[in-house]
Amino acid sequence: MTAITSRVESIRPRWQAIVMVALIFWLSGSLILDLVIMPSLYVSGMMTSPEFATAGNLMFWGFNRVELICAALVATGLMVLSNLSNGFGKQSRTAIILSLVLLAIALIDTYALTPQMSALGMQLNLFDAAEVPTGMNLLHQAYLGLETVKLAVGVTLLSWCYQHQA
Repeated sequence: MTAITSRVESIRPRWQAIVMVALIFWLSGSLILDLVIMPSLYVSGMMTSPEFATAGNLMFWGFNRVELICAALVATGLMVLSNLSNGFGKQSRTAIILSLVLLAIALIDTYALTPQMSALGMQLNLFDAAEVPTGMNLLHQAYLGLETVKLAVGVTLLSWCYQHQA
């Protein structure tokens, strides 16, 4: 019986580390993209360039796939941690639900918002002046709202993992 208990206790710190590293990597990548890269592209005038939609689509396509992997790691890790003997405390169920919210946000970004923004921003007539479509503002607001929720939920889960370190 003690061998099983010691094995379980050796697994717990590994999964906590996986969850924490995935969250830190994901949230820092999001912050860099949202607060550094995109504003600098906007200020430089790149967003009015005809090639911006293609470049943005390629950049977000890759980042969205990384987000999906991070969200899956976080959800899996929290499910494992909640099933261990000591578990994740009283917050296990809430942590799993929050991790599924993060996964839902990553899925919405990947399969709804990014393709819609890319399609709206595509310049099909090379002779027309490039301009930001009017519907793009609504999509940007939705993206910003999801990013805010993702950051709040991610920081919450990160602090819970830090508090429950073995």
